[in-house]
Amino acid sequence: MAVAPGWLAAQACQRVLKRAFSLHKAHSIKDMENTFQLVKNIIPPLTSKKHKGQAGRIGIVGGCQEYTGAPYFAAISALKVGADLSHVFCTREAAPVIKSYSPELIVHPVLTLPLPARKPLSISTPSLSDSPDAVHEVEKWLPRLHALVVGPGLGREDALLKNVEGILEASKARAIPVVIDALTDPVDSSDRRGAGLRLSQALGNVTVVQKGEQDVISDGEQVLECNLQGSNRRCGGQGDLLSGFLGVMVQWALHAGPEKMNGFSPPLVAAFGACSLTRQCSHQAFQKYGRSTTTSDMIPEIGPAFSRLFET
Repeated sequence: MAVAPGWLAAQACQRVLKRAFSLHKAHSIKDMENTFQLVKNIIPPLTSKKHKGQAGRIGIVGGCQEYTGAPYFAAISALKVGADLSHVFCTREAAPVIKSYSPELIVHPVLTLPLPARKPLSISTPSLSDSPDAVHEVEKWLPRLHALVVGPGLGREDALLKNVEGILEASKARAIPVVIDALTDPVDSSDRRGAGLRLSQALGNVTVVQKGEQDVISDGEQVLECNLQGSNRRCGGQGDLLSGFLGVMVQWALHAGPEKMNGFSPPLVAAFGACSLTRQCSHQAFQKYGRSTTTSDMIPEIGPAFSRLFET
């Protein structure tokens, strides 16, 4: 008996949808389909009429001497999900290493430039603009970026964190969407939905993603759970892929506009899409490599996973 390929794709999509949420009373299969449809609605179509940069220009702020893999994973995942350009703003020591991972990334070794001394200006004192600092160097690129992902491989050096604080302030002043990786877990682990909601509210209704057995996403008003099957391998780096996906999808969702959100906020829809894609990539890689699965194995799965979730 011959079966139409389209029917097979539909059946595969239904199987994915049925495991995508915890089966709370408020959720039906139709609700699940609608939420995935919202993610599909924000994805820009591939067309020859667009030019480079319109599908997303993403900046990754992170990467130090000890941690070079995290910013690479975030940046390459942004490209693989569909961004056109991916910039990495890292320390001078990390830059050559990150560049060696991929020629597609634009790497800026600026995070360790010192903040300028706050001295009174005089004839013999050069202006602050003549003494470049990390915040100023990143700020020059902000008008070219659609979203910023801050945190992957950042480390804990005080001077570095001080520079990042200034970068966040500059991004806020320009109303650039920012993904911050990561926050500590809420205290109440017995009620993760409620804890996520309260944490978002306490932070001013920013959208919070709590990774776990189920990913809990809240914008302070609504809560979504993503229960898509992932893998049993908890290798480091998967959260960095999530950050990269989220940076791109937030930009897509905001560009799509609230009329396509069906009452949900754009960041909430974007976060659900990013969580679903991360889990699907992890699941597909684990099916192939089992115990030896690493995050590097997930990168080739991004395209097939994206197609299975959002293009069928």
